[in-house]
Amino acid sequence: MDIERLTDDTPWTAAFGYCRALRVGDRILVSGTTASDERGRPTAPDAESQTRAILQRICAAVEALAPGAVVVRTRVYLTHGNEWRGAGVAHREVFGDAPPVNTTVEVGGLVGEGLLVEVEAEAVVLS
Repeated sequence: MDIERLTDDTPWTAAFGYCRALRVGDRILVSGTTASDERGRPTAPDAESQTRAILQRICAAVEALAPGAVVVRTRVYLTHGNEWRGAGVAHREVFGDAPPVNTTVEVGGLVGEGLLVEVEAEAVVLS
């Protein structure tokens, strides 16, 4: 079975030696993703807008590997648990009537100053 990898230009992928997303058969796995620019700085000021930017990046990665694939799982990591409402608003807006299963947890911190949210995802390619 072939593995197709998608890379990006964030400093995290180069520093840690991983790819943004990969496709194995009908599964697409997306690495933990933050709302950061090419220097690792936040591209949005709050958890809601960071989550929205992250999910757009994730959906673009999934689409690049398999147009029409469906995100079926997300894991949301928040540095401040009380930010869950804002993150939830963005999550609901992005996925609308086709929400994936989700786990949301509070973590002690993320790599990168000002990063409030990190999301990883899984998608499937429908026949």
